[in-house]
Amino acid sequence: MTRTVLVAVTVGFAVTQVANFATTIYLHRTLAHRALTLHPSMAVGFRVLIWVTTGIRPRQWAAVHRKHHAFTDRPEDPHSPARLGWVRVQLTNVMLYRRVARDREQVVRYAGRDLPPDRLDRLLFDHALLGLGLGWAVLILLCGWPIGVSAGLFHVVLYLGLSGSVNAVAHTFGPRPYDNSATNVRWLAWMTAGEGLHNNHHAAPTSARFALAPGEIDLGWYPIRFLEALGLAGVRHRQPHFVSSRHPADRRHSDHG
Repeated sequence: MTRTVLVAVTVGFAVTQVANFATTIYLHRTLAHRALTLHPSMAVGFRVLIWVTTGIRPRQWAAVHRKHHAFTDRPEDPHSPARLGWVRVQLTNVMLYRRVARDREQVVRYAGRDLPPDRLDRLLFDHALLGLGLGWAVLILLCGWPIGVSAGLFHVVLYLGLSGSVNAVAHTFGPRPYDNSATNVRWLAWMTAGEGLHNNHHAAPTSARFALAPGEIDLGWYPIRFLEALGLAGVRHRQPHFVSSRHPADRRHSDHG
């Protein structure tokens, strides 16, 4: 029994990390901010990974995130802990996300111009339950019924919890080296392929690299560099383009994260 639980947790954690890397590289840095371009074959590969591990429709994710940046901490922000409290955002992040994602008018407004649905979306990627079902089937085939089901459940809880933490914890606790309401939470960055360096990201949203200071680790940056070396990815800016300025050192918030 103990071995089954350990294997299920390990497999579930691995699946979550695959989903996290696909989320940060494809959904976030490539689609939402155009900080990165991917070879068409790589883009399709990431779409498949997102489909079978999360069921997310990429244009919906990009629309929600773009609206967040357009209205950070204002009433239109889909998930502002400054307005709603970080606990509510942490626990109800999925519902807050879906409120915008299911609004066709807002999806078209924020992502319709450059991310219209294509033939693959209509055939496959818009069918979330089909993708998730295939993902669960692969887990069960590879690991057996008890481990596959348990690993899938652990993955769902962990992925949703970490995604919520980026919007909740990384807008509440931790240092703010740049003048915006997001924070840098290094332990969360390790768990989310760099997404926990959220203050850096809001300071330079079109930068493909989130680590901007010594000692910061952006795990998502390493596969990007690898893909770039193979000619399968292109980085938009070699140096970050800042939209918010650095605080004086003596005004930095202490790290509560």
